[in-house]
Amino acid sequence: MDHPSLQPGTLWPAILRQTEHALRCGALRPIETIQTLIEDRGIRFLIRQVSSLARKEQARQVPGANKADKGKARNAFNPFLPYDPDLFVADISDTHVALLNKFNVIDHHLLIVTRCFKSQDTLLELADFAALAACLAEFDGLGFYNGGAQAGASQNHKHLQIVPLPLAESGPPIPIESVLEFADMDGSIGKLPTLPFRHAFAYLEQGPAASTQAAQAAHAALDCYHALLGAAGLHAIEVNGELHPSAPYNLLVTSRWMLLVPRSSERVEGVSVNALGFAGSLFVRDAAQMQVIRGLGPISVLERVAISPIA
Repeated sequence: MDHPSLQPGTLWPAILRQTEHALRCGALRPIETIQTLIEDRGIRFLIRQVSSLARKEQARQVPGANKADKGKARNAFNPFLPYDPDLFVADISDTHVALLNKFNVIDHHLLIVTRCFKSQDTLLELADFAALAACLAEFDGLGFYNGGAQAGASQNHKHLQIVPLPLAESGPPIPIESVLEFADMDGSIGKLPTLPFRHAFAYLEQGPAASTQAAQAAHAALDCYHALLGAAGLHAIEVNGELHPSAPYNLLVTSRWMLLVPRSSERVEGVSVNALGFAGSLFVRDAAQMQVIRGLGPISVLERVAISPIA
């Protein structure tokens, strides 16, 4: 079945229109936060203290599920099949739709969701990058992917995400961009000396939003993604006939650069970390978790959920 493709100039107006509708009918439930800046190794981390995150966590729980059943609970409920029509923003392609994030901490947080079920644990494909490129061409945003539960993915149905820029009211549009100029490049792939854990970084000479040819942008992003996976020490493994990465990871994508970080765990001392943490934006549930961030330092928090550098 053919579906409409995203038309240039239509996505941002659709986001604004659907946000207003979803707020009015109660489908969109923003989470209020208090923002704090903590500087660490040249990066001004934006920490949002969430006052009502417990509501989101409770909505995910399955009655009677114990700790051993958490993985099963993650797979038991799929909010994307079917998706809430009040959160629907646009058809992107034959393979993806754009939805509002129901429990958004950042305004106009967009989800890029596969129409048919695919596992969040599978490798990204050309269609994923084509959908991401189409959206990034519409507004200046940060695309990201939580590759697996240990990388912060809360839903097992494959979805990328985009948040509008800037993330903070002052400083660079994305906090981590303050250290990109110090990247140690070896050909097209490099490392950021500021980050004391395994990662791989690359500039996009012709990024998704900069290219006039969407297909070319998607192919370039896919090639870069594969190069970053290899540089970070990850490889493809076959699981039930599908290709998975050899470890969970986070991916950040802008029109200018990409960053990939393998993961070892989803949280540290109760503080959950997803891809936005490596962009310089962390979320905490309460004052106690804020104290964890202050005590350890944001970089140390990231280091504890990442993997040691390749020797």
